[in-house]
Amino acid sequence: MDLTVVKYACISLIGVLISAISQVLLKKSAMKNYDSAIQEYLNLFVILAYAMFAGATLLSITAYQKIPLSMGAVMETTGYFYVTFFGITVFKEKVNIRRLLALGMIVTGILIYAICG
Repeated sequence: MDLTVVKYACISLIGVLISAISQVLLKKSAMKNYDSAIQEYLNLFVILAYAMFAGATLLSITAYQKIPLSMGAVMETTGYFYVTFFGITVFKEKVNIRRLLALGMIVTGILIYAICG
């Protein structure tokens, strides 16, 4: 695999991670009570989360300039791992068998793409 593709695949993965972090910020914001609707939508967590979404979008656009579209879709699936990790560590969510099976299927898909690509 070309080193340029690897570099841009890493950019894609960083964008997915930033997107997952912004989702955590939005969920944290949604768990708080606010005095008004304006405060609910114009607070630091929400503004930062949407700025991070914009940055993640720019990283995705940059990555798709050099990686195949099929690889980009595989990179995006790694977001499920980030979201699960943050759910467990930040929100103390429990992992059930359905989630483990789903993550296993995602890993299987990534491996099939990597092997047969």
